[in-house]
Amino acid sequence: MPLTTTAYDNGDDLAAYTDSLIATKASRVADFDTLSFQEKAGPQYRRGQIRYVGSGATGDHESDNRIIPSGGFTFSNMLLPPGAEGPAHTHHDVEEAFFVLEGEVRVGIHRGPDEVEYRTLGYRDMIVVPAGVTRSLKNEGDTDALFCVVIGTRKPQVPTYPAYSPMHGVTRG
Repeated sequence: MPLTTTAYDNGDDLAAYTDSLIATKASRVADFDTLSFQEKAGPQYRRGQIRYVGSGATGDHESDNRIIPSGGFTFSNMLLPPGAEGPAHTHHDVEEAFFVLEGEVRVGIHRGPDEVEYRTLGYRDMIVVPAGVTRSLKNEGDTDALFCVVIGTRKPQVPTYPAYSPMHGVTRG
């Protein structure tokens, strides 16, 4: 259920309403379980999702009361340990933005199995990937990489994995 202004409009407790709009760093946790199914393709796919607004496409986190409900986008941080990868995948319904906070992240833009362009992004660098464009991520550094992930819809469709992605055919179950 997205945020509403009902409590605000009805003159309810403004302090409580204001608190419901805030997600502090201290109240966040790195969830290494939500994407753990991808580790079936290899340990390099272990990474942590730190949710702030909404929950993204790959998990059901409706019961996580620390998340600010999403109205029109999701916002999370992704923690990539050294060597960790985000496999090639495509969001067909929505654009996705990555903004690096710590470390360096190599981003790949794929067009089929044989054509890919890589760029390494560092502190305060950003890339926006349109819907329908296949992308991948990798931390090639020696320290954790932390970056913001913004997806331009309240609840994205589950992404697909092209045949050349190590995730192709991997399921949650």
